[in-house]
Amino acid sequence: MNDKTSNIVETKLSRIAQISKDKPKEVFTSVYHLLNEEMLMLCHKELDGKKATGLDGITKEKYEENLEENIKNLVTELQSMSYVPSPAKRVYIPKANGKMRGLAIANYEDKIVQLGMKKIIEAIYEPKFLNCMYGFRPHKGCHDALKALNKNIENGKVNYVVDADIKGFFDHVDHKWLIKCVEQHIKDPRIIRMIKRFLKAGIVEKTIKIDTNEGTPQGSILSPVLANIYMHYVLSLWFEKKIKPNFKGESYITIYADDCAYCFQYKNEAELFINELLPKRLRKFGLELAKDKTKLISFGRFAKERSKNGKVETFDFLGFTHYCGLSKRGQFRVKRKTAQKKFNAKVKEMKIWIKDHRHLKVTEMIKQINIKLRGHYQYYGITDNAYSLSLFKRCVNKLLWKWLNRRSERKSYTSEEFKEMIKQNPLLEPKICVNIYDV
Repeated sequence: MNDKTSNIVETKLSRIAQISKDKPKEVFTSVYHLLNEEMLMLCHKELDGKKATGLDGITKEKYEENLEENIKNLVTELQSMSYVPSPAKRVYIPKANGKMRGLAIANYEDKIVQLGMKKIIEAIYEPKFLNCMYGFRPHKGCHDALKALNKNIENGKVNYVVDADIKGFFDHVDHKWLIKCVEQHIKDPRIIRMIKRFLKAGIVEKTIKIDTNEGTPQGSILSPVLANIYMHYVLSLWFEKKIKPNFKGESYITIYADDCAYCFQYKNEAELFINELLPKRLRKFGLELAKDKTKLISFGRFAKERSKNGKVETFDFLGFTHYCGLSKRGQFRVKRKTAQKKFNAKVKEMKIWIKDHRHLKVTEMIKQINIKLRGHYQYYGITDNAYSLSLFKRCVNKLLWKWLNRRSERKSYTSEEFKEMIKQNPLLEPKICVNIYDV
């Protein structure tokens, strides 16, 4: 796989994306042929070989042993439509609330095909998505969503925020509706058939196969772009075309995957939206709100004045608790801090890691901890969140002392000895990495 071949593939995809952008009503009827050797070789090259393996246990390294023949055989099966995806393996990872999230791990060859499909579908649909959508999109991310939400509240006439959670979104996407959504701009019958095959491939948990008659499995390479297409038609486009023009006051929506924040100027319109319009819209597409995680709050520059007791409610979005505050000049500001559930979960993760690796050499252990701290600061190191970062570092420092002293009597540290050791091997200092006003 050379750079020239890679450039050819990228050029074809760019051309499709440009057509999709220039011709908003364009329907693509012949794109399946792009799943050729060049495309699949590129996908193989891009896949992370360190990721968990599927049911067949085949790694990237193993697949590479006979790469050219494997890819040729795969293309033959795809073009003859004899290719059938295998069921994915279900594994569980802990969530911030203490529950477990199920992930679907596909076989390596299925990952190659999924990535190829994703590239084609994304080239067509990425130009269609509205700017209010930030999840799983090129050159967009969580911090961009937070900046947009911040701008809407601070610069707009926002007085109310609807914090609404869709119950099990990824598990309840309706396949028939999803296909209808995809077919708005893709009517290549072979692409549609292959999407259906992936959706219906099933999941194996332990030794039991579970049919997948609804939902797009989390962990699948193809799921994010399909979920975005669903969200585009279910919420994004609907809000832009039906809600905003028919409401007298200002209204905004910020979407990241299945997390949404809605902002409104008038209370009666916010109440109408959360009590009637949104639930009705979701029901049409087989979805519903998680009532225990959905609320309407007074928020914005005049929220404190409206409050009877002077207290202003907060809301969580993308791992941050948003609250009303003031700048150094006394002007209204939206501020953020790490959400308590996320903070506790991250401390718990660090505790488990330190406990399990406490027998490493101290220098190596702190080196690894600093890599984790850097990742934490890069996400949570956002304007106004310095205190939460410092608190997190203090928690890590405390955990480190505790578990190093549980290695053995001989290797224990007194308080002074531990301070001296940390002085020689310092933990990474907290750093604000993201300026919320740098748009």
